[in-house]
Amino acid sequence: MASVQLKNIDKVYPSGVKAVSDFTLDIKDKEFIVFVGPSGCGKSTTLRMIAGLEDITSGELYIDGRLVNDVVPKDRDIAMVFQNYALYPHMTVYDNMAFGLKLRKMPKSEIDARVKEASRVLGIEQFLSRKPKALSGGQKQRVALGRAIVREPKVFLLDEPLSNLDAKLRGQMRTEITKLHNRLATTFIYVTHDQIEAMTMGTRIVVMKDGFMQQVDSPQNLYDYPVNQFVAGFIGTPQMNFFDAEIQIKDKKVELLFSSNIITLPESKSSKIIDLLKIADEKISVILGVRPEDIHDEEVFISNSKDTTVKCKIDLVEKIGSETLLYCNLNLEEEYKEKIVDESADTMIARVDPRTTVKRDDVVTLAFDAKHIHLFNKETQMTILKRDDLFTGSNIPAVLEKGAVIIGNNKLDLVADDKLKKYIGSEVLVQIGNEDVEINAKGAGAFEAIIESVEQIGFKKYITVNMNYTEKEDADKTPKRAFINVPEKFDLQEGAVFKVKIKNFTLLDPETQEKIYTPAK
Repeated sequence: MASVQLKNIDKVYPSGVKAVSDFTLDIKDKEFIVFVGPSGCGKSTTLRMIAGLEDITSGELYIDGRLVNDVVPKDRDIAMVFQNYALYPHMTVYDNMAFGLKLRKMPKSEIDARVKEASRVLGIEQFLSRKPKALSGGQKQRVALGRAIVREPKVFLLDEPLSNLDAKLRGQMRTEITKLHNRLATTFIYVTHDQIEAMTMGTRIVVMKDGFMQQVDSPQNLYDYPVNQFVAGFIGTPQMNFFDAEIQIKDKKVELLFSSNIITLPESKSSKIIDLLKIADEKISVILGVRPEDIHDEEVFISNSKDTTVKCKIDLVEKIGSETLLYCNLNLEEEYKEKIVDESADTMIARVDPRTTVKRDDVVTLAFDAKHIHLFNKETQMTILKRDDLFTGSNIPAVLEKGAVIIGNNKLDLVADDKLKKYIGSEVLVQIGNEDVEINAKGAGAFEAIIESVEQIGFKKYITVNMNYTEKEDADKTPKRAFINVPEKFDLQEGAVFKVKIKNFTLLDPETQEKIYTPAK
C-alpha cells in the first residue's frame, strides 16, 4: 500500500491549453480520495498523470515516497479502472482478469488463486467462463474491478467507473466499491462528476474547477463549510439557493435585505460578521446562500425563527415521496406572472416535509435556519462566515492555580491578577487562536502533544492536537484538543508526537464565556 504526493503539478498541452494548475495534495496510505467537479475541470487529467498516461508538464509526483515523473505506467504499481470497462471481447472473464498477471510471467497456480479469490470477493464466480458480451453493465464493471484487484497494486485509480450504469445499479456499485476499499485497505483515487458519489464514498473530497483545486476536505466539512460560492453550489442536491443581498447593522444586529425581504441574524452570527467586516452604518453587498433543506415550513420552526422568515408564492410543488420540493418566488411586490422557474434572484427551492399541504399559487411563510446561513464576498465569491474553530480558535478546559493555569499535565505561567482570585482551584477555558501555537517548540514552556488529525481546508493546512499527551497509550485520556493552522510544508502525520508552545491565550469563564484574563503583551 502507498501514499501519493502531488507537488505543484501543472499540465499544459502543446496547444497552450492549461488543464491543471499548481495542484498540490498529500494522499495518505489507505485513503479513499475523490476528485469531483464539472466536465473539463481537470480531474481525469490529474488521474491520468498519476497513472502515467499523461506527461506532467511541471511539478513532482511521488508514489510511496518514490519520484515517478519519468516512470512508465507498468512500473508504477498502480491499477486503473476505466469508464468503458476496457475488457477484451474475445476473452472470457477469467482470461480478462488473468491477462495482466500472465504478462508478468506469474506462475499459473498463483494466477488461478488470485483470480478465484477476486471473483469470490466480487460475486462473479459463476461468470468466469463467460465472455463480456454475455454480461450486464454491472457485471462488466465487477470484472474490470477484479482485473485491478488481482494485481494487488499499491494504488487503485478509478475514472468515472459508474457513469455508464443506471441509477439503481450505480447505488449498488457505490456500496460495493466502498466495501471493497474497506476490505482491501489500500489507497483509492476516484474521479467522478457526480457529487452524490463523492459525498457517500470519499474519506476526503477534492473539488476542482478550471484546473484549480478549490477545496480539499471531508464530505461533511465541504457541505457545512464551503470555502467559496462554487463549492457551496456544487455540493448538495438541489443546489444551494443564492441571493444578492445587502448587510446593514441595526441595534448591533445584522440585517440582510434581499428580494424584498429582510431577515435578522442571531447575535452569535451578527457579532462574528461585525467583527469580520468592521462595518458600522454603511450597507455592504454580499451573496446570501441557504440550502433547500435549511428552509422550513413547520409552524413550530417558524414561530421559533420569526427573525428569519420570508413570504413567497409557490410556483411548483414536487412530491418525491420521502420529501417535497417547493419552487418559490420571493418577490411579491410586483404583479405575479406565471413563468418557468429559472435562476433569477427572486426564486428559491425549499426541501420540506413530504406531508406538507402547501399547493401551487399559495402564499406561504417559510423560515431560514439561521445556524446554516452562508455569506459570500460578492467580488471574490469567498466565504465570509468561516468555520467556528477557524474563526475563534480552540477553547480548552483547564484548572486555574495561583500564578499558573493547568492544561492536563502541563502548566502555563501567568501574572497574578486580582480578578482571578475567585477562580483559583476552579475550571476555566483557555482560548487559543489557531495561529497562536508554536510548532516544534524548544525551551521553557514547551510540552509534548500528539496529532489526532491533519486537514486541508481551502488553501491552508490545519491539525488537531491533544495537548494532554504524556505517553502514547494515554493520548485519549481526558484529551485537551487544539485546532491549529500550520505551515503548508508541515509534514507530520496523524499519531506524530512533537513539542508545542502556546504563544498567546485568553482565559474565559466556562459558564458565561466572558474574558477574565488576557496576558499583557
